[in-house]
Amino acid sequence: MRTVAAWLAAASLLCAQPAAAPDVSSRIREEAEKRSQVMKHLHVLADRYGPRLTGSPNYEAAARWAAAQLSAWGLANARLEPWDFGHPGWSNERAAGHFVAPVRDALVFEVMAWTPSTNGAARGQAVLLAPPASPSKDELDAWLQEHTARVKGRIVLLGKPREIPVSFSAVQKRLDDEAVKRRLEARGGPPMRAPAPKPEPGKLSPQQVNAAIDAWLVSSGALVKVLDSGMPHSTIRAFQNRTYDVTKSVPAVYLRNEDYGRAARLIESGEKVEMEFEIVNRTHPGTTTWNVLADIPGSDKPEEVVMIGAHLDSWHAATGATDNATGVAVMMEAVRLIQALQLKPRRTIRIALWSAEEQGLLGSKHHVQANYGTFEQPRPGFENLVAYLNLDSGTGRIRGASVFGPEEAAAMVRAALEAFRDAAVAGAAPSSSRREGGTDSTSFSSAGLPAIGFFQDPIEYFQQTWHTNLDTYERAVPEDLRQASAVIAAVAWHLASSEERLPRFTRETMPAPAHAALPVTQ
Repeated sequence: MRTVAAWLAAASLLCAQPAAAPDVSSRIREEAEKRSQVMKHLHVLADRYGPRLTGSPNYEAAARWAAAQLSAWGLANARLEPWDFGHPGWSNERAAGHFVAPVRDALVFEVMAWTPSTNGAARGQAVLLAPPASPSKDELDAWLQEHTARVKGRIVLLGKPREIPVSFSAVQKRLDDEAVKRRLEARGGPPMRAPAPKPEPGKLSPQQVNAAIDAWLVSSGALVKVLDSGMPHSTIRAFQNRTYDVTKSVPAVYLRNEDYGRAARLIESGEKVEMEFEIVNRTHPGTTTWNVLADIPGSDKPEEVVMIGAHLDSWHAATGATDNATGVAVMMEAVRLIQALQLKPRRTIRIALWSAEEQGLLGSKHHVQANYGTFEQPRPGFENLVAYLNLDSGTGRIRGASVFGPEEAAAMVRAALEAFRDAAVAGAAPSSSRREGGTDSTSFSSAGLPAIGFFQDPIEYFQQTWHTNLDTYERAVPEDLRQASAVIAAVAWHLASSEERLPRFTRETMPAPAHAALPVTQ
């Protein structure tokens, strides 16, 4: 429950905001509406440099382009921040697959990252195998031994096809006002995946089962591993071989559910099904990758930093447009707007574009650990970060914000957002969650640093474009990205130019660190 003291403190902060803030917000909105370049940024990021898998040549090229563009706009000290990803890079150059018997037809699939190429065209009989659920080591060993003779020289479909019934529910693409209100009242952080249940005593975890099966497929001479995408309408989510070692996997693909189901039904009806895959992947030596940073220096408090950021990396199934070239384009446009209007913030505004978010927020975690530390074990720069602003939920317009901090911090962000109430922005709510996972803002909040995560209209994000082969430029909504660019620019300016800093939790009120949840990377 809000206390009277908290309300009085929030009211005093509202009174302390600079009088020019509404005028600056209107100027930012006008520039964003009339002279926006956000779709130009998106085009370059998605069409020219997508996909941007961490460690790939495309990612490095995108990072170097972003740094050069930020420098060209007059930002200071545009730089690449190196860190050790710990794995070589990987990219898919080309891939093709077909049914060759008893029918001839093209297959729709995506390659699993960090898996090897085929040796030319790999043609063989397809077999359908369903591993036991939650086996013990002895049970899995017995199953592997039973089926070893069936996989040599074969294309292995692993698992029964997922049955996806026709949906009669309409997909909500805009949040109604009540949904936004509930989101703000919930006062939570970004979405989290519930921790996987611990296996029963004596049973193997899913990760252990997968590792054992992969090793078995390699040693038994399987040609290709085929997994069901498990999504409707030819949608495919493609991820990685979690060892990042191509020698520990056979060539592997995610096949669209429609083709997987067709193959399974043909096999189960007694047909001899043959497939052919030709896959060319590349491994790129070296384990260094980079975050991108650049500054608009503060006029009289340059050591204090308001940071805005988004992850630059993507998965590889499409061009990474809504995850997260849209977030990067918005953040780049936000600093361009400030520069175009020749605004001079009192505090430094820094843009940060992260690598390896999709592998577990790794780029932003490295930056936080190297530069700020944690509330419990701070580095010298810990107190200098005023706030970190993050965007990572697709193409939708911004509807509100979650602020890691006390009610007074949320009130200050609310004041900055007030100029956008007519643009569907409802406000901001405080959060006390130090859970890590979901998106890069939690790399900061889990360390006890002020972080602001913006939530957006869903449009087609989690249902269709998130991590899928449909994540392309065509799925972006230009007017929503213009709105988001203006909102980010205005809030960053507001926090960088206010007399008062964004309030933080004190030593007495700072929430205890949380055990990390499994990330649902956005």
